[in-house]
Amino acid sequence: MTDLDELVRTAPHRALVLVDVQNEYAHLPLRIRHPSLSDCLERIERALDVAENAGLPVACVQHAGPPGGTIFNPGGKGFELCPCIERRRTAQWKRVVKRRGSIYAGTDLAAWLHEQDVDTVTLVGFMANNCILASAAWGETIGLTTEVLSDAVGAINLRNCAGRANARTVHATMMALLHSNWAAVATTDDWCRALGRDEPLPHSNLVASAMMPL
Repeated sequence: MTDLDELVRTAPHRALVLVDVQNEYAHLPLRIRHPSLSDCLERIERALDVAENAGLPVACVQHAGPPGGTIFNPGGKGFELCPCIERRRTAQWKRVVKRRGSIYAGTDLAAWLHEQDVDTVTLVGFMANNCILASAAWGETIGLTTEVLSDAVGAINLRNCAGRANARTVHATMMALLHSNWAAVATTDDWCRALGRDEPLPHSNLVASAMMPL
């Protein structure tokens, strides 16, 4: 096998997937807390710039709740994409509407990715502790490598009868958890550099993560 053959074999065939970058996350009760919504959107737009320049396929997923419901109502403002993303949307983007946590559940996204010869899915959007987590875990079951851009996914505060955690803690925990098994986690800038070199992102595993000192 030549060096060129090895490069072709190992170079990721990526798609950028925007997950639920919707107005619902600008307001209570689901307002993104960490990183801030504005910071996340800036990083998402940066990833879009680089992805489009590289000719990557782009998919845009929106979550839909029950019609007439209080959140993600398909006829309401909260369902709509954040304005900075809506302005950028093109006919070439794959549009997906989902009703479950995972971007793959009940959608044709996996089939579309297969048609595009994609083996590596880069996730940005909301929320780290829900749909990003669910999608990364599902991706493993269908043979897709998942990348998560840590500064382009946001989290919320959580409190219930099982415990509590602020958004910063939730986000940090989700990134460590994802990187230990279901995804390669990196900043947007690191991902842009890897994309420019046609390289995969570095990935950890459960054993290595368990042995690292706290």
